[in-house]
Amino acid sequence: MTSSARSAASASAFAAVDLGATSGRVVVGRVGRRTLDLTEVRRFANTPVQLPTGLHWDILGLHQGMLDGLREAARSADITSVGIDSWAVDYGLLDATGALLGNPYHYRDGRTDGVADDVRSKVGAAELYRITGLQHLPFNTIYQLAAARGTPSSTRPAPCCSSPIC
Repeated sequence: MTSSARSAASASAFAAVDLGATSGRVVVGRVGRRTLDLTEVRRFANTPVQLPTGLHWDILGLHQGMLDGLREAARSADITSVGIDSWAVDYGLLDATGALLGNPYHYRDGRTDGVADDVRSKVGAAELYRITGLQHLPFNTIYQLAAARGTPSSTRPAPCCSSPIC
């Protein structure tokens, strides 16, 4: 057995799920003393769905794509752990048992049109940046939460803090 084969054989394997804007993928990474090997094992579509309530994530399709990819990863290696990365601007609301209350809105949904300007007019751009440390992008979670204030109370998020942003 060559030294590179021994190094690869002793490498730990990790699965990573990347949820991108138009597709998701599952990658197996093998990390050893002198080894770093990445192999894409599955790619799947990430296509938003237009519903009467707006543009939403296809959460069931994404879930199935991740499960299929993780099964493929498990067939290819003894996986040590799994990590999932996404855009981190969208969110799903959960009930007290951890169940998803509804299909999450997509960041490109029009319900946030004009909301960023409204929030900045109430809080101020400098104060908003001081509190969040985020650049001013109209699809940031803070603007989605502000837009959600007009939704039925069963899906309205609870106030997250005493800040005027919330």
